[in-house]
Amino acid sequence: MTDALFPLGRGRAEVAPGAVHVPGWLSRRRQRELVESCRAWAVGPVPIRHTALPGGGVMSVRTVCLGWHWLPYRYSRTADDVNGAPVAPFPDWLVGLGREAVAAAYGDAGSYRPDAALVNFYDGDARMGMHQDREERSPAPVVSLSIGDACLFRFGNTRGRGRPYADVRLESGDLFVFGGPSRFAYHGVPKVYPGTGDPSVGPRTGRLNITLRETGLGGGGAASAPPGGAA
Repeated sequence: MTDALFPLGRGRAEVAPGAVHVPGWLSRRRQRELVESCRAWAVGPVPIRHTALPGGGVMSVRTVCLGWHWLPYRYSRTADDVNGAPVAPFPDWLVGLGREAVAAAYGDAGSYRPDAALVNFYDGDARMGMHQDREERSPAPVVSLSIGDACLFRFGNTRGRGRPYADVRLESGDLFVFGGPSRFAYHGVPKVYPGTGDPSVGPRTGRLNITLRETGLGGGGAASAPPGGAA
């Protein structure tokens, strides 16, 4: 990996072993459908919110969850940090979309079956620090879908938040999947590019990021992050 902005050939690219960028994977129709679904999910039963961190900080992105509710740094079936309501169910059609995404990245979806989604909304000032997705018990890949304004996505290594990393510009409709050797790589969003999205497809302003995960939790209750988990 290099520290330079990943070259924009706008073709499928393996950014790191197991980390695949598929530009323009979502059709305009599918993007519009996902935006409408996100608007419905954002109003509840657990409304979209800025997540409060254990140290007292508040995340600049706003998040709503499906299937399992994510709070730092564990999953729960109820939104214990918001209103205590049960999290919205994970729809079957989203399982199918996740399987299509993994097949597009790797050529085969295998046994992939996501059961949790984090829907993140970034306004022009929102950022996401370098972190690992470590709360899941399954080593299955993470699927990331982008709609709306473009962003700078920084994809790093599994050892720490610093270099080496690759900077990738994610546009509306892009797919990014990371698994295998890159499943626990640090990654983040240091910048959003306001006004780069198409309001006829995505939100009028801002970026939607839908990440699909396979938790490996089955029908159980809450689970904490394993030792050395996300920070």
